[in-house]
Amino acid sequence: MAQPSIFTAATIIISLAAFFGFCNYKFLKLPHTIGLVIISLFTSLGVLGVDSIAPSLGIETAVTGFVTGIDFYELLMEGMLSFLLFAGALHINLNDLIEKKWAIGSLATLGVLISTFLVGLTIWGLSNLIGLNIPFIWCLVFGALITPTDPVAVLGILKTVKIPKPLKTKIAGESLFNDGVGIVVFLIIVSLAISLTDPTGQSITPTVADVIKLFVQEALGGAALGFIAGWIAYRILKTVNEHNLEVLITLALVMGTYCIAIAAHLSGPIAVVIAGLLIGNHGKNFAMGETTRDHVTKFWSLLDEIMNSVLFLLIGFEILSLTWSGQIVTFALIAIPITVIARFISVSIPLSLLKLKQEFTKGTIPVLAWGGLRGGISVALALSLPDGPSKPIILAATYAVVVFSIVIQGLTVKQVIQLALGKTANNSK
Repeated sequence: MAQPSIFTAATIIISLAAFFGFCNYKFLKLPHTIGLVIISLFTSLGVLGVDSIAPSLGIETAVTGFVTGIDFYELLMEGMLSFLLFAGALHINLNDLIEKKWAIGSLATLGVLISTFLVGLTIWGLSNLIGLNIPFIWCLVFGALITPTDPVAVLGILKTVKIPKPLKTKIAGESLFNDGVGIVVFLIIVSLAISLTDPTGQSITPTVADVIKLFVQEALGGAALGFIAGWIAYRILKTVNEHNLEVLITLALVMGTYCIAIAAHLSGPIAVVIAGLLIGNHGKNFAMGETTRDHVTKFWSLLDEIMNSVLFLLIGFEILSLTWSGQIVTFALIAIPITVIARFISVSIPLSLLKLKQEFTKGTIPVLAWGGLRGGISVALALSLPDGPSKPIILAATYAVVVFSIVIQGLTVKQVIQLALGKTANNSK
């Protein structure tokens, strides 16, 4: 079956997102993105059920062909992610972020490393226990790709709950930065895994110096690029007083910055976050009039909602592209509590160290741990792995953790916040 054109595929996806969104609004009444995941997931299961009853119809083949024909990694990591991160960063107060810099920085660096190795080590033991025998290095790869909290999922949930401002800043700030750091860690471990498992023996094992160089280049280089690009856009915006043109300038900033980052092997996510923080604070306050601020805010809010809808719809349908077996299902289900526990530990250690010098809102650790949702970034990274015996297992486990995170954690995070914070959550604005 021939793949539909880009326009036809986009039409199908947007139409389904609108229809499922309407069904959720009228009947399920769940948060929009969670509702889309649940409906698309059950639709996928329905397709599998119909195909098992009437395989001659070829429904599963057609739908699976359409889903697998979409390069989820390219769509998200080289397309949608830049817009989603910029839209999220626009609404973050830079002064609040700087005030909480040590907590956010420690969670986005030390926390990411702790979680990566905890998950990798535990998953390695589990795989040996149930007979899957995944190499340790590929278990670390899984730890790296499942560790970053998804800013798209996290920021979407934060819109639906009341939470003290300092804690909200920590959650939002961590989610914006730890995905950039997590992706860099993922790239480093994957390059090491490929060099160790390449049967031709042609790959070169990265040295410690190579790892440090890559981290500095990706993370710090991306931050520098984002600041320079954001500053240039800010100076241009100061000379313009035409809201449509200024919206177009912000759009060009995002696309240009991300393209340059990819070409220069810098961290695109970190670059657009830095640019978004600069425009969302200095740009809005000193380079835009009231009319422009209103148009920029509404434009990026609308774009954010549309892309969120598409992303979470596709997450639900990705189950059709996975390989399942009894062992893989067992592995995937056990991976869920492992990642949750590792998240709790990786949040507890950095914040416990910082508690020696500063006070935190009561209930900060459980809220940060349970509110750190995984999403499309983890699925995209898993799909980008080279083909091999470990990939189907890692992909299935990733999908299970992401769906649990979005649906179960997403639907209960409000109750966890209220339980952990008590009156503080109910009375916050």
